[in-house]
Amino acid sequence: KLTGQIAELLASDPDMAVRAALLAKADLLTGMVSEFPDLQGIMGRYYALEQGEKAEVAEAIEQQYLPRFAGDGLPATATGRALSIADKLDTLCGIFSIGEIPTGDKDPFALRRAALGVLRIMIELELDLDLRQLLVMAASAYGLDEQAADKLADQIFLFMLDRLQAYYIDKGYSSRQISSVQQRRPTRPVDFNARLQAVDAFGQLEEAPALAAANKRIQNILRKADGDDFGTVDTEILNEAAERALFDQISELSTEVDGLFRQGDYTSALRRLASLRTAVDDFFDQVMVMDENPDIRANRLALLASLGEMFLRTADLSQLQ
Repeated sequence: KLTGQIAELLASDPDMAVRAALLAKADLLTGMVSEFPDLQGIMGRYYALEQGEKAEVAEAIEQQYLPRFAGDGLPATATGRALSIADKLDTLCGIFSIGEIPTGDKDPFALRRAALGVLRIMIELELDLDLRQLLVMAASAYGLDEQAADKLADQIFLFMLDRLQAYYIDKGYSSRQISSVQQRRPTRPVDFNARLQAVDAFGQLEEAPALAAANKRIQNILRKADGDDFGTVDTEILNEAAERALFDQISELSTEVDGLFRQGDYTSALRRLASLRTAVDDFFDQVMVMDENPDIRANRLALLASLGEMFLRTADLSQLQ
């Protein structure tokens, strides 16, 4: 069922995917695989072809185990990708649901490898799937109610987010960069990858250190203000030139940047937001945010909240500081 659902999301043939999933583990019962376990999947492909199954079904039976180790190849066909993702997510949900979660170096069911395999398939093959949604689908197949399935999916999702740390460290990204994106908890691995690339490109800009520091300052101020909804900015009480200049620049950039975010072009969006550096510096140099007048104070907090939210749409840049 899960393989068929994933195949539909990948716009491939769900009937072929279901057929491949039905036959996926049949070769484990044969004498050949019992004698030579490394041939699992490989023999499945031969048996399927001998039985007259379609080539893509046979290939998917072998590809379900990919990637088998770091640097291994990925499933080449749409049906193979759907089956590989479904098999690994099903394993994660099944083992997590009985409390056999990996601890320390112990991982007898290779759940870390399964998690990383799913992430590699989605990211490196650019399959724009919602991982959180797939985990809920996988968990619900175990007959769990909606609340229990959601809780299990969230637990596995966080486990898989942690696997991304090692994956991206190996690719040369810093733990601060990765953490800045993880804070936003994007549910689509392809989207996570795009955000991280944008953060990396942003870090090369001259304005990056100052804006990262400003973001950290904004987050600290808003946290101390202890509010969730700071409302909208009232232009009538923007009485300092620096705060009005910042508001005008934010307003001017807003529509353009919003369009870039909707397109997933985080790199271009952050590059445009970097132009706010001078206005942000002037604001903090010349404006007292926590003014004695409660209306002015609330208005300035609203201005900072709107600025912070624009940057947060990619990552929590304060983590870079």
